[in-house]
Amino acid sequence: MRTPLHALLGIVILATGARATPADELLPADRPIEAAVDHYVDAKLTKEGVHAAADADDATLVRRLTLDLQGRIPTDAEVRAFVLSTEADKRARLVDRLMASPGFVRHQVDTTDAMLMAGSRGSLNDYLSRAVRENRPWDQVFREVMQGNDSDPARKGSSDFLKARARDTDRLTSDVSSVFFGVNISCAKCHDHPKVRDWKQEHYYGMKSFLDRTFDSDNFVAERDFGAVKFKTTEGEERKARFMFLTGRVVDVPGIEEPSKEAKQEEKKRLEEARKKKEPPAPPKFSARGKLVEIALEPTERAFFAKAIVNRLWNRVFGVGLVMPLDQMHSENPPSHPELLQWLARDTIDHQYDLHRLIRGLVLSRAYARTSRWESAERPDPRLFATASVRPLTPFQLAASMWVASTDPASLPEVAKRDELDRKLEEFAGRGRSLASTIARPGEDYQIGASEALLMSNSDRLKDMLADGGDRLVARMAKMSDRREKIELAVRNVLSRAPDEEEISLFGEYLARYEDRPAEGCRQLVWALLTSAEFRFNY
Repeated sequence: MRTPLHALLGIVILATGARATPADELLPADRPIEAAVDHYVDAKLTKEGVHAAADADDATLVRRLTLDLQGRIPTDAEVRAFVLSTEADKRARLVDRLMASPGFVRHQVDTTDAMLMAGSRGSLNDYLSRAVRENRPWDQVFREVMQGNDSDPARKGSSDFLKARARDTDRLTSDVSSVFFGVNISCAKCHDHPKVRDWKQEHYYGMKSFLDRTFDSDNFVAERDFGAVKFKTTEGEERKARFMFLTGRVVDVPGIEEPSKEAKQEEKKRLEEARKKKEPPAPPKFSARGKLVEIALEPTERAFFAKAIVNRLWNRVFGVGLVMPLDQMHSENPPSHPELLQWLARDTIDHQYDLHRLIRGLVLSRAYARTSRWESAERPDPRLFATASVRPLTPFQLAASMWVASTDPASLPEVAKRDELDRKLEEFAGRGRSLASTIARPGEDYQIGASEALLMSNSDRLKDMLADGGDRLVARMAKMSDRREKIELAVRNVLSRAPDEEEISLFGEYLARYEDRPAEGCRQLVWALLTSAEFRFNY
C-alpha cells in the first residue's frame, strides 16, 4: 500500500527538472539499500550492453573498505584475517566492525568537515565529532549548522559554518545552495543562467534573501529582524527579490519593508548589549534563515536536500557521483541513474536521514566490490559503474596510511585485541594530522602538488617514518637475513598484498646492491613503495 509520503514523492518534481517516477514504479521501499543499488546499476549495464568487471580480490576489497570507512590502509594482520576467513558474511562483518570503531567516527568527521568547510580556513571538527559519534540525522545537522547556536553544549561549534561566510552573503548563498542542495546558482547572479533554463536571477536572489540578514557581529553570527534584497535585471530594471526557494516556492517573510526608527533602535540596542557581554546577539523575532531550513525540509520541497547528500556520499565511496559535477543538479544535467537516485533519496527520508545506514548499504553492494581493472581496450564510461574507480587518497587518508605502512607490524596489538589495536591506529591518525595539512586535497583532475612532491622526496617527517630504529618497518627488515622475507614483509605492509615473483626478483636484485648497508637498502625499498602510484590511490 502506498503511504501518503510515497504518494507525494511520486509526483514531486525532481531536482534535475524531470518528473519523478511514480513511487509504485520504483523498486519496493522494503528492499535493502545494496539490493536497490545493484538492481538499478545492473539494469543500466544490461541496457547499454556492457558487462561488469569481476569482483575485486579479498586483499583489494579489505584495503578499499578500510580506506573508505576508516581513512587508512589496513594492517597486514587485518588483511590476512579477512583473506583467510571462510565466513559467508565476512564482508558484512568487516563493514560492521570498521563502522563500530573510533576510526569510522574520525574519518566521517574529516570528510564531512572537508565537504562543509571547503574553501575556508574554519573547521567544524569539534561539533561534528559529537554529531557523527551520536549518528545525528543529517536533517538535524543541517538545522543545527544553519541555526548556529553555540549556547547549547551539544551544538557548540556549529556556528563556524556561518561564521566563515557571514561577511560575504553572496558566498554564503552559493555555498549553502551547493553543499546542501546540490545546486550552484552563482551563474544566475548577474543574469538568467545562459545554459540552464531552471535557474533565473530570481532563484539566486530569492535564496540570498533568506541569508542576507545574517552578518558577523564581533566574531559572532547574528541575524537582523528586517532586510530585503534588491537586484538589477539585464534590462537595468531594479527589483526587490522575493523570498523564493529553489523549487520556485515563494513565501511571505516579515521585515521586508523599511523598518521604523524604533525598530532600528531596538536592533541597535540588542547588538550593543551583546557586545558589552561579549556574547552572541539574541536571535531575531523572526529568522529568515530558519525559514529556509523549514521550507527545505518540507515534504514537497525536500527532494533537493535528500538527493544532494545521497549524491555526495555516493561520490565519496564510488569516486563518481550519480550527478556530476556534484553541484550541478538540474534539467540539463540528468543523473546517470535517475530511478536509483530517487529510490535512495526516498529511503534516506524514510529512515530519518541516517547516513551511517546509507554508507553501509552502499559499500555492501556488488557494484562497490568490483575490481578497477578492465582488460578490454576501451574502458566503459565510469558513470556506468561497471568497474571500480581509481581515486587519489585524501590528505588524511594518505598521512594516516603512511604511518601504518611504515610501522613494524609486530609492534602492533593482535587483531583479536580490537580496542588496543584501535587505540594504536588512532594514534597514527593523530600523528598524520600535521602531515595532512601540508598536502593539497585532490580535485577531479588529480595533479600532485609541489608540497607533496617535496614531502615525499626530502622531508624530516618521511625520514622519521623510514628510521632504522624503534618500531619502524625499516628497523625490522634490516635485522632479517632472508631477502625474500624482507620483500614480502615490505610489500604486504605497504601495499596490502603479497608480492609477485617478478617483484621478488627485481627487489631482490636491488637489495643485493646494499649488502654492506642493509638498513639503507631497506629504507630505499620502503620509500619506493610509499611513493608509488599504487600506494597513492584507492582502487
